[in-house]
Amino acid sequence: MKKILLCSLLLASFLSVDAKVIPGSMITDNMVLQQNGKACIYGTADPNKTVTVTPSWSNKSYTAKSDSKGKWQVDIDTPAGGYTPYSITISDGTPVTLNNVLIGEVWLASGQSNMEMPLKGFPGCCVEGGYDEVASAREKADKIRFYTVPLKQSYEPLETIDATWTIPGPDTAAEYSAVGWNFAKRLNDVLDVPVGIVRCAYGGARVESWTPREILETYENESLDPKDIEKMTHYVRPLLMYNAMFNPAKEYTYKGIIWYQGCSNVGEHENYPIRLANMVEHWRKELGDGDIPFYTVEIAPYEYDSPEQDGKSPLLREAQWKATEIIPNSGIICTNDLVKPFERYNIHPADKATPGKRLAELALNKTYGNNVFPIECPRYKSHRVKDGAVYVAIESKSDGICRNYQIEGFEVAGADKVFHPADSVLLDWRTNEFIVSSKEVPEPVAVRYGWGDFMPGNVHAGNYLPLVPFRTDNW
Repeated sequence: MKKILLCSLLLASFLSVDAKVIPGSMITDNMVLQQNGKACIYGTADPNKTVTVTPSWSNKSYTAKSDSKGKWQVDIDTPAGGYTPYSITISDGTPVTLNNVLIGEVWLASGQSNMEMPLKGFPGCCVEGGYDEVASAREKADKIRFYTVPLKQSYEPLETIDATWTIPGPDTAAEYSAVGWNFAKRLNDVLDVPVGIVRCAYGGARVESWTPREILETYENESLDPKDIEKMTHYVRPLLMYNAMFNPAKEYTYKGIIWYQGCSNVGEHENYPIRLANMVEHWRKELGDGDIPFYTVEIAPYEYDSPEQDGKSPLLREAQWKATEIIPNSGIICTNDLVKPFERYNIHPADKATPGKRLAELALNKTYGNNVFPIECPRYKSHRVKDGAVYVAIESKSDGICRNYQIEGFEVAGADKVFHPADSVLLDWRTNEFIVSSKEVPEPVAVRYGWGDFMPGNVHAGNYLPLVPFRTDNW
């Protein structure tokens, strides 16, 4: 009889544990919730159970009812951002309290390895100043929080993530996305509210890796047969990162998306703009907050050496800029100037601070209205040929061009379509025209700038944003 009673008590105990409301895997201590709006709080409980969510900033109770599978969610009103830590109590009769919750700005950081790359760097690929950031990370402990989605793949959509929100410090920050960290720091410095970064990136992923099945099924050259997918190098597989990493992160509430991806799509430039646009449209629909900002990074110079990719990365960069023209509420930063000569064969440039800051300034200007931060790169406007030289007009909305000698990155070609490095580049600062010529090309017909797998330039506007690579031909 005693054994029966003991078993009954143990069973009751297990049932009690199982009945406890469980917050979603991104709803944890130390999280940042999006300010001045509605933030989604979600999780599981017993089926058809009433769940109450009570945040300490208002003590207002919000209720939701779990569905037949036990899922529930509720949107709660959030106040203006600040550094006061709050708590949230979630209860279906047995309360669970989340502590040290901050209110501020939340951004999703996704793409491939240059977004994944942590402050500690990758083996053989360092992050310049990365450990300086790690050492001083505790200074941002009450201002920045990170959530890192583990690298994972799945043929079926997943709903949970094995991770928690973390507080910056030397013991945690080494694993933070270096681009995401510098983006968050700059936002926090200017906006003076907490910033939460959700890193959801997988090294080497194609845009198709982050695209759902229903869209991929419309692409003729994408097989979703597991037998075909398993033959592929793991990081270029379609669908699987979407299922395993984005899908379980989509319930959270974000202000916008920062994106650094494209290297693995080099050679597929013709499809890239529409496929990226399709992905972004779907993501926004799943996130459920309209056309939230989408800011991307031009892939950095790198010497591709495979037959499928050699010489084709300028076309992918061109496709990235075209994509932002068809994706509403989007923008892109240029990185042509951010590599060192010795990084020709390093696909992970060491400078991750500048891309993070440029992304932040793009967001500060376009999303937050801080137009003191310039975002317009100088761009090719037009050209004319005169006396054996090409006169290239540049549109620069921010204080002209700030380099007028030792200019690098220009090439010219004649009717034979063979490009030669320019041996003379002069700037007429009165007209913002470069006068470009080569002794090898007495009768030029075309000019290019930064147009190569690895052809960094050094032309900047007065705002020190770089001249965007361009070509005047279509060869």
